[in-house]
Amino acid sequence: MRLKDVVVLKEVVDDLNDGKAFYEQNESNLGEYFWDSLLADIESLAIYAGVHVREYGLYRMLSKRFPYAVYYEIADQTVYVIAVLPMRRDPVWIESRLRDRS
Repeated sequence: MRLKDVVVLKEVVDDLNDGKAFYEQNESNLGEYFWDSLLADIESLAIYAGVHVREYGLYRMLSKRFPYAVYYEIADQTVYVIAVLPMRRDPVWIESRLRDRS
């Protein structure tokens, strides 16, 4: 089933900018590649939302190319992206970030 919309919280843009800045420090243009890759992952939720495992009460999709996870929920055939967080962080930190946004 194709969902109507994928809505991204404004905090997700901050998450993406943080990741972009981190990868840009490591190699020129890697930040742009990170941004484009994660946006493609998020856009795929219009088709694949709901097939992922649930963690911390939200669906969790792992990024295809970076160690990041996209956390989202579904309501009324709309996907709400709650956070895009690095998987290498402490699970307590991840849970606290998600709790602050839910």
